[in-house]
Amino acid sequence: MRARVLIAGIGNVFLGDDGFGVEVARRLADVELPPWAQVADYGISGVHLAFDLLGGYDTTILVDATPRGEEPGTISVLELRDGDRIGTTGAAFDGHGMQPDAVLALLDTLGGDAGRVLIVGCEPADLGHRIGLSDPVRRAVDPAVRKVIDLLDAEKRRFEQQPLRQEV
Repeated sequence: MRARVLIAGIGNVFLGDDGFGVEVARRLADVELPPWAQVADYGISGVHLAFDLLGGYDTTILVDATPRGEEPGTISVLELRDGDRIGTTGAAFDGHGMQPDAVLALLDTLGGDAGRVLIVGCEPADLGHRIGLSDPVRRAVDPAVRKVIDLLDAEKRRFEQQPLRQEV
């Protein structure tokens, strides 16, 4: 069975808590996931993620540090709808950067589809130049792993109610 869900850990490990998504992806790599789910650490390689998404997924789960003004370490789940995305002209794309809106805009330009896009975000405490997560963000990694697994369970129920996406 082809992967229907891509879990993409994103972030820069040299910017403190920005490495949150990378750490969650690393932990998920040690978890037995359903055969239709694939996890990958994309770090700051937005082009790599955009090209991988060209393969077509029903759901993309991005895991990232997401500043939202909450208490550091707070986990949130957001669904990014088409209307929430910036257009391709508004996205400044950096081949070495990982701004999800720019990656999705590039994917749109290439004619790809990320399917349903969910973001499992964590409120960062420190995005300064350093390696390693702050204490509150480090404590949020295991709950984020559990949240991704919960999302996979929900996706499984959703998939059982709808047919596979047709390959073109």
